[in-house]
Amino acid sequence: MANEQSPAQKAYGDIATAPADLSDRVLFSEVWERFGLPKRDRSLVTVESLVALYYTNELSGHLRRALDSGVIREELVELVTHLAFYASWPVANSVVPILRKTLEDADASKHS
Repeated sequence: MANEQSPAQKAYGDIATAPADLSDRVLFSEVWERFGLPKRDRSLVTVESLVALYYTNELSGHLRRALDSGVIREELVELVTHLAFYASWPVANSVVPILRKTLEDADASKHS
């Protein structure tokens, strides 16, 4: 659908048009489409970075993108478990509810 808004446009395009446009044109078009790293791997790296840096604002969107890119739920759980020892236990523990909700939402969308 040509008129459907991108995630960036939905999230902040009404107030921050330039960052939304840059996200669409540069980040999600040019960077995510580069040759050399499959989207599945880009998703894992992105989720790992967001978890490790405790940037939870965009985490659920990237968790959904990871699932859509072929990362399976067990890998996401293992990623959080592994990062508990590298990023910190409190960070990983705080991410678990976000992961749980994202997985529940993904399951619900499969059944609707």
